[in-house]
Amino acid sequence: MKNTISHLSLFFLIVSGIGLAQNSVSVLDKKIKAPIKASIIKKDTLVLEKSSTMLDEAVYWDIIATSLKETSNQEDQELFLISEIEKLTPSEMIGFRLRTDKLLYDTYDQQLWCAAYIMNHGCSDGGFEYFRCWLISQGKDVFYATKANPDSLLKEVVKDQEVYEFEGFWYVAMNAFKNTTQKELFSYIDYEKFKTNDENYPILKFSWNVDEPETMAKICPVLYKNLWKK
Repeated sequence: MKNTISHLSLFFLIVSGIGLAQNSVSVLDKKIKAPIKASIIKKDTLVLEKSSTMLDEAVYWDIIATSLKETSNQEDQELFLISEIEKLTPSEMIGFRLRTDKLLYDTYDQQLWCAAYIMNHGCSDGGFEYFRCWLISQGKDVFYATKANPDSLLKEVVKDQEVYEFEGFWYVAMNAFKNTTQKELFSYIDYEKFKTNDENYPILKFSWNVDEPETMAKICPVLYKNLWKK
């Protein structure tokens, strides 16, 4: 009788052990097969706030310089710039636009307007904006040389080119931002803090007059001598 009980006990222990082992394998199998949830990273586009921070100037000019090396005409340069700006974060794209606005603001003066008038044989308000966009698109060295002395632009004159403007440059950051975020860039500019924009251009006092061409010669003597058509 005792032997029978012993055998029965051993039998139940073996069966229980097998059951536990099967359960363990089943639980382990479930753990292995359970899907791993990926952590969700909040993209910059999802947490955008209004900004007044300009893109680092060295980075800005590097992008312009690369566009000049990689393209040979204005249309291609525009497309290249949009493509390069799309590689930036949305905040940096806003910063590119703000840096452009600052450079436009810094060159809003009557001397450079005189240079634009001579080079383009006339220059409206909008034309002056697009002239300065063209100037920026020519790179850092040309920009700062012109800012110091508008007559230095004679070196940038191209034979048979009649107009020196780049309207598309004004939109490159906005287009890149729209392409990557499906949002409008201007909605994310903090105009309460960013004041160097076209809404705050100074009132200019002109010392030259198109009706008296000799007054333009006093502002930009080299450009006037070589380009002005009487």
